[in-house]
Amino acid sequence: MKKQELIHLHGLLAEVSNDLATYHDVTFELADYESLGVRPTSIHRSKTDHKAAVSTLADELTEELEAVATETEQVTATAD
Repeated sequence: MKKQELIHLHGLLAEVSNDLATYHDVTFELADYESLGVRPTSIHRSKTDHKAAVSTLADELTEELEAVATETEQVTATAD
């Protein structure tokens, strides 16, 4: 994957986390991602830095969404 593609993916993942927080009232604990200090707008950072940020952000989003899914009541599908 090219650096430009990684930056684009990084931006998309950041938008997903922002949208979930804004519109779906889901809060995220993204401590590992925040500690990297790499943002989608950090175009001067290396491809490796963005790759680590994308991987970390995707992992943390997945963990947080799985936690939210287990906290909410699961509704079984039934036919009338």
